[in-house]
Amino acid sequence: WKFVIVGLIGGLLAGIFGIGGGILMVPALITLTHLNQRQAAATSLAAIIPAAFIGSLFYAAVGNVEWLAAGVLAIGGALGAQIGTYLMSRIPQTGLVVGFAAFQVLIIISLWTFIPTRGQAIDWTPWTFALLALVGLVTGMVSGLVGIGGGIIVVPALIVLFGASDLVAKGTSLFMIIPSSISGTIANQRRGYLNVRAAAITGVVAAAVSPLGGLCANLMTPFVSNVLLASL
Repeated sequence: WKFVIVGLIGGLLAGIFGIGGGILMVPALITLTHLNQRQAAATSLAAIIPAAFIGSLFYAAVGNVEWLAAGVLAIGGALGAQIGTYLMSRIPQTGLVVGFAAFQVLIIISLWTFIPTRGQAIDWTPWTFALLALVGLVTGMVSGLVGIGGGIIVVPALIVLFGASDLVAKGTSLFMIIPSSISGTIANQRRGYLNVRAAAITGVVAAAVSPLGGLCANLMTPFVSNVLLASL
């Protein structure tokens, strides 16, 4: 039942904010189930995969996925996840905990610096492709390192750096999360960090409730969405 609770949390966050939910699932797994930092990060990353898949289908059904951007981000993310999971095996657990907390503080600050408007579109130039690949690489590294899907980076980046609307940013983020999370999960499994049973329970529940989160996202204004995520 503890993994069910974590899955409910992760799935709703995925649908509402276009993120994997790891920012809360990792601390919840550590607190409720007594997994250590590496095990919680690996379990969270695996559980994100089905939630992101179902959530991205919901956003795609209403035209809120920028497929080209998602593809470029995904390539960079898959490579970065391998680097991140390697670093996770080398960095002391205390360092991972401190780094995870510091990362969340940076996200809170960024959410208050820019409020998106709907109807915006990405302006495609050669620099757009290069910057998207770089964002994907960094996102994948953070994903593999601390066990988040990476949407908490991609959503603000798509809005602030590329001019996407908030709903398109969320839908694109969820689709991009899938390959990078798969890549990181394979690496974690090889290193013995993944709790398959915990990831399966958490992931199935998260996938079931992510469309509900997507419905909530459509009812929120961009300002309300940013305030709620920053508060979380």
